[in-house]
Amino acid sequence: MMSLRKLSYHTLGLSSPFIDSLVCSYLRTSKVFKYPFLAEWSCRPSGQSIHVSLMNLRKQKNSLRIQHGVVHSFMPFSTMVGTILVQARDPGMLCEELENAIQESRLSDAWNLHEKHMQMEGFPRKSILNKLVTVLAESLDIQWLEKAYGLFEQAFEEHKQNLFEKDALIYLSLCLARCGLFVPASTLLRKLIEMEQFPPVRAWSAVLGYMSQTSPGAYLAAELVLEIGYLFQDGRVDPRKKSNDPIIAMKPNTTAFNVALAGCLLFGTTRKAEQLLDMMPRIDLKADTTLLITMAHIYDRNGRREELRKLKRQLDESYNVTDDLFLQFYNCLLSSHLKFGDLESASQMVLEMLQKARKAQNSIGVSTLFSETDGNGNRSSHGHVSVEDLNHKKQGALNLISQQPIVSYETFCRDRKFLKLEVEAKELLDRLICKLQTQVELVTTEHGILQPTEALYVKLVRAFLEVGRTKDLVEFLFKVERQDSPLSADSSVLVNVINSCILLGRLDQAHDLLDEMRLAGIRTGSSVYSSLLKAYINENRTGEITSLLRDARKAGIQLDASCYDALIESRVLQKDTLGALSLFKEMKVDKVKRSNHQEFDVLVKGCSENGEPGLMTKLLQEIKEGERVNYGVHDWNNVIHFFCKKRLMPDAEKAYKKMRSLGHAPNAQTFHSLVMGYAAVGGKYTEVTELWGQMKSIAYVSGMQFDQELLDAVLYTFVRGGFFNRANEVIEMLEKGNMFIDKYKYRNLFLKYHKTMYKGKVPKFQTESQMNKREAALNFKKWVGLT
Repeated sequence: MMSLRKLSYHTLGLSSPFIDSLVCSYLRTSKVFKYPFLAEWSCRPSGQSIHVSLMNLRKQKNSLRIQHGVVHSFMPFSTMVGTILVQARDPGMLCEELENAIQESRLSDAWNLHEKHMQMEGFPRKSILNKLVTVLAESLDIQWLEKAYGLFEQAFEEHKQNLFEKDALIYLSLCLARCGLFVPASTLLRKLIEMEQFPPVRAWSAVLGYMSQTSPGAYLAAELVLEIGYLFQDGRVDPRKKSNDPIIAMKPNTTAFNVALAGCLLFGTTRKAEQLLDMMPRIDLKADTTLLITMAHIYDRNGRREELRKLKRQLDESYNVTDDLFLQFYNCLLSSHLKFGDLESASQMVLEMLQKARKAQNSIGVSTLFSETDGNGNRSSHGHVSVEDLNHKKQGALNLISQQPIVSYETFCRDRKFLKLEVEAKELLDRLICKLQTQVELVTTEHGILQPTEALYVKLVRAFLEVGRTKDLVEFLFKVERQDSPLSADSSVLVNVINSCILLGRLDQAHDLLDEMRLAGIRTGSSVYSSLLKAYINENRTGEITSLLRDARKAGIQLDASCYDALIESRVLQKDTLGALSLFKEMKVDKVKRSNHQEFDVLVKGCSENGEPGLMTKLLQEIKEGERVNYGVHDWNNVIHFFCKKRLMPDAEKAYKKMRSLGHAPNAQTFHSLVMGYAAVGGKYTEVTELWGQMKSIAYVSGMQFDQELLDAVLYTFVRGGFFNRANEVIEMLEKGNMFIDKYKYRNLFLKYHKTMYKGKVPKFQTESQMNKREAALNFKKWVGLT
């Protein structure tokens, strides 16, 4: 400053005190604004003497270095004086222009004026700053939303977050989530909680609803519910204290849990969803009917059949369970039976549904039901909905939210209790539930009556065939046909199954099924015998041909001309002239005429109605593409999960070893339970490291897939224990698989447990192992943005 005062002020025509004040203003501005923008000149020095003086001064190497500020570059004095003159304009006038631009929604002008104000005075006053943020948010333009969020980030870094009002930040978070920017939206909610400006659950559940429409957003939504729910676990917050009212208003409710759980289900993160279910009793949250159905989906996906059975008792006691909710529950229960290979329970459920449907169709209640429908068979508003109505309702709900405009900030503020946001959250939940309903494939409804679908028959048939239970399969399908009464013997489910086996080359299974049908006294047409006979002829299986012909005669089946042609041709190729002549005579004696039966390949091509694949097509696809189910894996996973949940890790380890010794390959769910169990016990980082090695070995040998939930659980354990070499390895896997990683969580985890790690000077003497550990930790810090 002393060198500046020695300059001739007379060349500029200005007094020394004025220059002093301008220089001080410059220094203050440079120190306040950390990230300077390019200045836009709004005025220029007047007078030739000033211009000449600036030109002369440019030759001098006067420069300024701010020791404790942010600007460290050297600036010529002439440029500095020019900047000072620009910044000498009235801040009050600039604020007024900024406020007018905001009021008129001139976003570009408002942003430019805001930048000038930041250069002059730093952040504008609180009211103007909040108006700017909300008008940028209202635009729902990603560019302006990012700038609005950037303002908050900058203020937070400079410890000026109190400049922002809670409502403005909640509104910004809502707009960010609506535009798919779920990471900044969730960060705002987390920062509000850090600031103890607790967002009410009615507000943040709507943010959650928008986040849960995408896979990464749904995962982050579940993390948010877990984090917020953790604050209320085991009565940590006393609801009787008046001072706790703001935080109590933030406590997750059934809507928030339903939204997070539905998002997890839609995008396959069901083990994270089960963590949410485990939290519910710890925060004294009771499930509503929608939540009970969501729980059923989770238990089905995770193989918790016993939990599903308990849930059935709760649903039976509920009085407001709608048809579509019952539909989803029965779909989950049947799916669970099939996963565990419990074919008796699954087939019994199918028969019960058919019996109830038949009784209902013959009852007076159904006639009343039909009287309430319109001419197209659709339900009126007082009864059950038809399938068509339900599908229409689903489609309408899927497009409902996207067409609604965002409410203005003014309207948002008037709703002090966030009731409109609560309605919006429930509409978003309905949208998610409708998407879940489209995944139901085993059960359908007709006029409110549950009916099994062809997909269910296909899965059951495949399961019976896989375990070789042909007799049980025939008995089951015979009982089904007695309820359903097929149009003809050649169109029955059993015939479709046999034809599918023939087409797949499973001729022995097809023959076994025919034998069981004959022994049970079930009659069938000649087409199925003809198809199997021709398949035997193509494979030149003489013994089976003779046996099948004998069975056909016992069953009174008259083979058609095409069968005799194929048999005669076969005898001729084998040079069995007498056999060929004998068949020809038999054909003449029986007066076999040209049959009207369609050829088998024509039947296969035509097994669809209205463009939809028929039963035989679906069965063929299921048997060809479906992987063989290892039912024992689900049983052992349940045992291991039980021990891990109870923190009985030695027992879990024994169960895991027994599982492998019996030849059952552990999957991602097995290892997830073990990792979470070790994490719950605490301090078992070495065990997780050993488990990580086994996972990689099994994945290399058997092709086990690492999913996001397993890798996230392993990463959390390694970061908590300070195993950064392993942590970086897991991060590389996650990024290679394009899986979402919640960096905010891991940044906070590092700051909580390893804040002072490797902050000092590098030691002069280090072993190679120590150097590697230090480098791994620094790489992790860089990854989470701490360096």
